[in-house]
Amino acid sequence: MLDEILPNHPLDYFLQTGAALHVAADGQMVCAESGRCPGAQVLLPGSFNPIHRGHWELREVAESLLGQPVAFELSVANVEKPKLTRDEICRRLAQFNWQASVWLTHAPKFIDKAERFPGATFVVGADTALRILAPRYYGGDEALMLAALERLGSLHCRFLVACREDDRKQCLRCGDLPIPPAFRALFEEISPERFRWDLSSSELRALGHGI
Repeated sequence: MLDEILPNHPLDYFLQTGAALHVAADGQMVCAESGRCPGAQVLLPGSFNPIHRGHWELREVAESLLGQPVAFELSVANVEKPKLTRDEICRRLAQFNWQASVWLTHAPKFIDKAERFPGATFVVGADTALRILAPRYYGGDEALMLAALERLGSLHCRFLVACREDDRKQCLRCGDLPIPPAFRALFEEISPERFRWDLSSSELRALGHGI
C-alpha cells in the first residue's frame, strides 16, 4: 500500500514527469500521460488537509445529481503554497484507502486541470468558483480571465457549484457570482437545501479536528 513505496514505483514516475496518476481505492496506481481515463468524468478537487465529512457528503450529492461516479483530485502543485513532498502526498492519499479513488496531478489552476481532463465536470465550492472568476487571479487582467473561461468552454468542462459561507456569514451561491453572461452555461448550482458545509479544512485544523 501507500506506506510501502518502492523504487521505480508509479508515484516516483509521477513526481518526475508531468503525468497524472490515478490511485484506486485499493491503492492500485496507473499513470496517464495525456487525455482522460476512466473515472475522470467528474472530479472533486481539493487539498484534503484533512479530508472531512463535507467532502464525502459533497461527493455523494454530486453523484446523485449527475448520475456518475465522482473521483477526488489532488494537485501536488499550488499557486500559493509549496509543492507537496512525497511523504505528505502519501499521508493525504492514505485518507482515501478503501473509500475512494484519487487523481494526483501537477495542475494547480483549473485551466491546467481542464487541459488534463477535457470534458470533465469539476465539483467546487462557491468560494473557489469566485476565484476562477476574479481577474486578480489572472494578474489583474480581465482579458486573461475571459480567455481562460473561453478555453474551459472549448474543452467542454463545466463546474458544479456548492454554496459556501462568505465573510458576512451569508451563503454565497452560484447566482451571486460575477459570471459573464457568455459563460453562464459553464456553472450549475447545487442548492443549499441539497448541500451546505461551512467549515473548511483549515478551520478544522485550527479547531484540532481530524477527518
